[in-house]
Amino acid sequence: MKKSFSIREMPKVERPRERLIEKGPENLKDEELLAILLRTGTKEKNVLNLARQILRKFSKKKFLKLKYQDLIKIKGVNSAKATTILAAIELTKRILGVGEETLPKIESVKDVIAQFSYLREKQREHLAAIYLNARNEVIFKKHLFVGTLDSNICHPREIFKYALEKNAASVILVHNHPSGDPEPSQADLEITKRIVEAGKIMGVDVLDHVIITKNKIFSFKEKKLI
Repeated sequence: MKKSFSIREMPKVERPRERLIEKGPENLKDEELLAILLRTGTKEKNVLNLARQILRKFSKKKFLKLKYQDLIKIKGVNSAKATTILAAIELTKRILGVGEETLPKIESVKDVIAQFSYLREKQREHLAAIYLNARNEVIFKKHLFVGTLDSNICHPREIFKYALEKNAASVILVHNHPSGDPEPSQADLEITKRIVEAGKIMGVDVLDHVIITKNKIFSFKEKKLI
């Protein structure tokens, strides 16, 4: 097979990186932008030709859903190139708020309350959890325990079992105080600390623990207790 000329053999004004610096990214073709991510081609294909091959194989719509195994099968795309492309795609999707499906996003304590507002009216204490992906989108909710929180009923393994099953990146705990006082008890503080420590071991962030009453709320995160 005839060897393709390399990017270095091209005039500087035609090289993707130099064109981006001079013209700006908005003035580059799709294959030029992808070539910058790929960095190098193969002996048979320079990086621009490799980029064109990938773009011919995957439409723009499919490109947003590319998986590691899709890319690694292409000759000339190694693990480093595949992960660079996937990281760029994911960052773009997060910035634009693009997802494969519409999921509620947690951006504030108010968003947490909206998921479990019914707990305000409960006459007994209930503990629930919201499981989130890396975009802070709700992927699963679970009612965990009923009754005053203590170490006998509130075990971290029950909380993180679902986090692992759903491949969650983080979790937010929610429970109610029927008394109307949102301040955490000593048991609340101790259990939350234990769950946060367990989360660090499991690789799942505990973003917040929100206590709900009929008229008030308490956020461990806002009070810098997490």
